[in-house]
Amino acid sequence: MSETSTVSVGKSAPAFNLNAFPKGKIKLSQFKGEKNVVLYFYPKDDTPGCTTEACSFRDNLSTFDQADTVVLGISPDSVESHEKFTDKFSLPFPLLADEDHAIAEKYGVWVEKNSFGQKRMGVQRSTFLIDKNGKIAAIWPKVKVDGHVEEVAAKLAELK
Repeated sequence: MSETSTVSVGKSAPAFNLNAFPKGKIKLSQFKGEKNVVLYFYPKDDTPGCTTEACSFRDNLSTFDQADTVVLGISPDSVESHEKFTDKFSLPFPLLADEDHAIAEKYGVWVEKNSFGQKRMGVQRSTFLIDKNGKIAAIWPKVKVDGHVEEVAAKLAELK
């Protein structure tokens, strides 16, 4: 999380209205009063860590469904890239295209990364649990993929 981010537990989640695959456009407000939202930011479609994370959410989706919760993945990739990724791994939840990384910036996850001595901007793998009132219930910055979905599910169980 960046120092300037105003996103924190208990505050309203920043709004978004993004192109998505397979749903066309998805707005955060469409879930208010109806569903909790797991919004997970990931760097890139069809890369090892991102694939493991997406498949873990896929394999545990019934846990989230039973808790009135939708899972939304979000990255700077295009809708076309999301379609290929979804088809390749049979992902049953929408992937949102944040191509200008405006939403990643709003959530404080567009950060400077250092890879093999090269500095560049990119998405810091992070997850936000948003309750039915549109408030942030939990934040996982700098996610480690192994065991992450189980952590999110455990926190979701506490919301009930």
